[in-house]
Amino acid sequence: MSQVSPSPVPQDQSVEVAPSRGRDVPRGSGRDVPRGSGTRRRIDEDYFLAQPTGRAELPDPEPLLTNLARCILEVLAGARDLEQLSRWVTDDVYTTLLHRTVLAERARRVKGITAARPALAVLSTHISEPRDGVVEATIIVRNPIRVRAVAIRLEGLDRRWRASAISVL
Repeated sequence: MSQVSPSPVPQDQSVEVAPSRGRDVPRGSGRDVPRGSGTRRRIDEDYFLAQPTGRAELPDPEPLLTNLARCILEVLAGARDLEQLSRWVTDDVYTTLLHRTVLAERARRVKGITAARPALAVLSTHISEPRDGVVEATIIVRNPIRVRAVAIRLEGLDRRWRASAISVL
């Protein structure tokens, strides 16, 4: 039997780790770009992140806003699956909606109420564009029980609108 001796690890191949979006990124590879406060990100990571899109390249946001507001209220009522909205919302918004959906489901279970599709009517939509590629809107929606306001911030990312903030009042 021949024995294989472990090869020594060269000292010059140490890896320094910098924080970047929750993942470890090796520094010193020659492909790093310094950013603002001393943090570094790899060039290819920046290339594959969501790219901002100007308003001229995006469709009219009003149909998306009214449908998204209606869908959000249906998700909270338990009549629609949250997965159906995943394409139109950011990860943070999805996580927040998931948390609110779980709380609403628990409340329905405690009260003994079954999930039902609410009869919704959009009363008005107020749209503001604070900067290029960003739309902030308030959609007033009426159901038989009460009137609610849904505030939505859309950002143009990768040539389509994505909701980066949603608040149901």
